[in-house]
Amino acid sequence: MSGTFQVQKSNIFVGFMTEKGKYWLEAARPKTLSASLCPALLGCALALRDGVFRPLPAALCVLVALLAQIASNFANDYFDFKKGADADDRLGPERAVASGRISPRAMLAATFATLAAACVCGLVLLFYSTWWLLPLGVAIAICVLAYSAGPFPLAYNGLGDVCVLLFYGIVPVCFTYYVQALSFGSLSLWMSLPVGLLSVNILIVNNYRDYEQDAAVGKRTSVVMFGRRFGRLLYLADGILAVVFTLPLLLKTCLWVVLPYAAFFLLFLSTWRELTHFEGRALNQTLGHTARNVLFYTLLLILTLFLQ
Repeated sequence: MSGTFQVQKSNIFVGFMTEKGKYWLEAARPKTLSASLCPALLGCALALRDGVFRPLPAALCVLVALLAQIASNFANDYFDFKKGADADDRLGPERAVASGRISPRAMLAATFATLAAACVCGLVLLFYSTWWLLPLGVAIAICVLAYSAGPFPLAYNGLGDVCVLLFYGIVPVCFTYYVQALSFGSLSLWMSLPVGLLSVNILIVNNYRDYEQDAAVGKRTSVVMFGRRFGRLLYLADGILAVVFTLPLLLKTCLWVVLPYAAFFLLFLSTWRELTHFEGRALNQTLGHTARNVLFYTLLLILTLFLQ
């Protein structure tokens, strides 16, 4: 009898931990992690192409990028709850703290723990590069928290799009390349722009979907400030500009490489059409498709680099 009780107790514990693990995984927002993974992979591909690829620094850059985004997602979950931005009428995926699945204290602790892990990986990178990367690491850590917290939260003051372009495009591509090559390349800067612009579209879908809720709580996203029509046009412009920035690279490759880019653009237009026609929770599908587009385009860029 006691053995049966112990087995049942163990099964309940395993089930509880599995359920909690699911909540934490959802809070990390895995469907959007391509926004941090893609620029780091592109930086690594550029280093490999130039013959300067170093496995350990490359792996550390990927870890820093992923951990920093997860920490940012945890922080948004916590601070948006504290600011009242996650009400019962939330249209996006259910937030862990607002739903009561994870306590605010646990989420705040997880935010700092994940951010600390990202910082440790960043500190190890100093042994492979130069000390002046330390201020950059500090700036990234501050922005992770300042995005939705502090006296001037960036996401609440129309600066979210700029932050995404910088920290999910220019910074990770350029500095992932730098810590391996120990020099900056103009191509890494140029190629960071398409990835950054397409990553901005992930945020645009979020802000477009949450337009009314954000306006009600004073969250001044670009869509709240300039309207939903602006959001639709900006989404389209980002996709077009991403392709335009890639044209110099395409001119140096085989003609058949253009075909996958044409396929991407049709896929992108299909996703943009979703944005213009869907409302409310249906836009969560568009969010996933937008993140998929970032990954698809990054893989196309990497393929193009090695076919030059």
